[in-house]
Amino acid sequence: MHMSGIWFGTTDWSQIEAVEHPGESGAAYWRTQKFGAIRVRMIEYTPGYLADHWCSKGHILLCLEGELHTELEDGRNFILTPGMSYQVADNAEPHRSSTAIGAKLFVVD
Repeated sequence: MHMSGIWFGTTDWSQIEAVEHPGESGAAYWRTQKFGAIRVRMIEYTPGYLADHWCSKGHILLCLEGELHTELEDGRNFILTPGMSYQVADNAEPHRSSTAIGAKLFVVD
């Protein structure tokens, strides 16, 4: 990833409107900023959230709060707790997220 044309700035995530993205169950609330081709999001999943699709987009993701379960299409499962992250490239390994207790994430893609 090449980052250019992005001047120093700060983001007060509480001032960014949260947009609801319903899952198969529960919901995800995205606060999104774009910096050129780079999308940066603060995402909050409600308890009981299950994604309604397999995602093939690459991400760098940091779990800030709660617990995130990530299932890969090949059957592997991973659990992230606060302070843990994952990274995956575009079109590398389809994945989907769920959480029983809710989660707050910082995502760059």
